[in-house]
Amino acid sequence: MGIEDSSAAIPYADSAASRDSSPYSSASAVAHTLLLLQSDDPNLRVQAAKEIRRLTKTSQRYRRNFSAAVGPLVDMLCCDSADANEAGLAALLNLAVKDETNKIKIIDAGALKPIIGFLRSENLALQEHAAAALITLSASSVNKPIISASGAIPCLVDILGHGSSQAKYDAVMALYNLSTHPDNLTLILHTNPIPPLINLLKSCKKSSKTVEKCTALLESLVGFEEGRTVLTSESGGILAVVEILESGSLQSREYAVGILLTMCQSDRSKYREPILREGVIPGLLELTVQGTVKSQSKAQMLLRLLRDTPYPRSEIEPDTLENIVCNIISQIDGEDQTGKAKQMLAEMVQVSMEQSLRHLQQRALVCTPADLPINSCTSEVTLK
Repeated sequence: MGIEDSSAAIPYADSAASRDSSPYSSASAVAHTLLLLQSDDPNLRVQAAKEIRRLTKTSQRYRRNFSAAVGPLVDMLCCDSADANEAGLAALLNLAVKDETNKIKIIDAGALKPIIGFLRSENLALQEHAAAALITLSASSVNKPIISASGAIPCLVDILGHGSSQAKYDAVMALYNLSTHPDNLTLILHTNPIPPLINLLKSCKKSSKTVEKCTALLESLVGFEEGRTVLTSESGGILAVVEILESGSLQSREYAVGILLTMCQSDRSKYREPILREGVIPGLLELTVQGTVKSQSKAQMLLRLLRDTPYPRSEIEPDTLENIVCNIISQIDGEDQTGKAKQMLAEMVQVSMEQSLRHLQQRALVCTPADLPINSCTSEVTLK
């Protein structure tokens, strides 16, 4: 399920291994815990929920065996006790991890209403558990439209601006999961998520997972004109994306260049100048050498769109990367500054050559016996 189930099951304080040494002891533990969960004593129910949380932390078998606990645990979410709420929610989260049947069963049992209530709670622990639960529950394609129709999206966007660091990360992840359902993107866009997403780009570590998912979500949202307009009008919005393009993780940089390329492709005359003003050229040049395969392709496409004309030149002035960049720099700083472009390209070429040399050396070392110099390696078919 990729990133959709990346919120690992919440560990219980007792980190001892699950008591499942034999099928008999496993069945006994499940039966005993389910019995406690039905008790009239609220303390015993909390104890049972914590035991379910512990046993299902790493065991897919226990997640299946405790499927019958879903209903009683959802009932605990409706109690007036914060302890019962937290214990029940944590147990449900662990039951849902990597279990499609339990994900759907939890929603069908009525968990969404109290979970959304917890998103609005001043109890930060409950808020964080609720956001984490929605990450896992929204990994199910069946649940995505149900969750979005329940009113969860505005609450998640509100957390982006006012939640704890952990809750913000979980909210971004949940929103990203929901955004993969086509009908949900417009619902997300109408809750005005771009300003808090930009603030997260500015405040979080550029290489963080939070930033990665923010840029992924933004790339989807700028597919709409409303999204592009909001990003451009937001103070420092384009600059924040450019900074991720320069300093983010490889995946974040790929999303960031995708954001700018989508904008420029949609209306080059409108977005070319705002993008150029934020000093995007050095980062794009670096991506043409050091980015992922998709980043390199997108960076080259964007460079072509950013020059004075996006169309190929005549044979007199070939459509090379150097000419494209020289043209862009001259439009910004004047003809006497085109040397900047050549210097940037020279640096990028040098980096590319060094990377290629290291790669060749590594390959040579793999195929060369330890007692022979690298330059003596011959091209021969190795017998297997």
